[in-house]
Amino acid sequence: MPELPEVETIMRGVSLFLEGATIKKVRLNRPDLRWPFPENFANRLSETKVLGLKRRSKYILVDLSTNETLLIHLGMSGRILISGSKIGNFFREPTKISKHDHVIFELNDGTIITYNDPRRFGAMDLAKTNDLNNHKFLKKLGPEPLGNNFNSDYLRSKLSKKESPIKNVLLDQSVVSGLGNIYVCEALFMSGISPKKKAFKISKDKCEELVQNIRIILNAAIQAGGSSLKDFTDIQGNSGYFQFEFYVYGRDNQRCKTRSCDRNIKRISQSGRSSFYCPNCQR
Repeated sequence: MPELPEVETIMRGVSLFLEGATIKKVRLNRPDLRWPFPENFANRLSETKVLGLKRRSKYILVDLSTNETLLIHLGMSGRILISGSKIGNFFREPTKISKHDHVIFELNDGTIITYNDPRRFGAMDLAKTNDLNNHKFLKKLGPEPLGNNFNSDYLRSKLSKKESPIKNVLLDQSVVSGLGNIYVCEALFMSGISPKKKAFKISKDKCEELVQNIRIILNAAIQAGGSSLKDFTDIQGNSGYFQFEFYVYGRDNQRCKTRSCDRNIKRISQSGRSSFYCPNCQR
């Protein structure tokens, strides 16, 4: 599933074409994704101007001139591709519609924005812009890990009440939004914290270190265009390359990258998800 850096990469790319544009028409090639589209979905989007884009957690939010906001979640395999418009020094011709092209946006300048999703775990919805924070997708989300509200005092207050392993708590979207398995594993390694350690045992100093390392790892991943493990590509169909910088994720039975460490990375299962860590460097 695309995590925060991948969604941020897609949002920044799409905004170059969508911001200030008018959606001429929308074509739906099926009645639903993970859930049915909202009533009159295509008609409510047609002939609307896009005022701006932003990201909240793993959602792309598109503010419209109709005082509604389009919410997009990429699910496990969702991709957004641009055609019919110049991208850098390249012009990508509109291609034949493929089996998994489920939503097609045609802009007033001829740009085509295609939502492709083989597994159909993605979702789209419309909500009133002035009541967006109360939308069912967003209302229970915790603070953004790159925002000021996510700090060591906040994190320590949340962890002090949790007996679950720190890895599980950081994946709880009501504690901090947007973090996923990849970047939690990497941030815990950078902080020298075992994913098995009970959350309430994390000291205040370690909370400060963890907050900073979460920000470092997320910003580095965004700069690298995200991580491409299976389905993720940017709007040009290009893969990200942060996966080449992983310290632990997906590196089970490989040597730890810490120069003074001679141990191999270990993989365990926590709540049905794989955790990767160094048993020597993380305590």
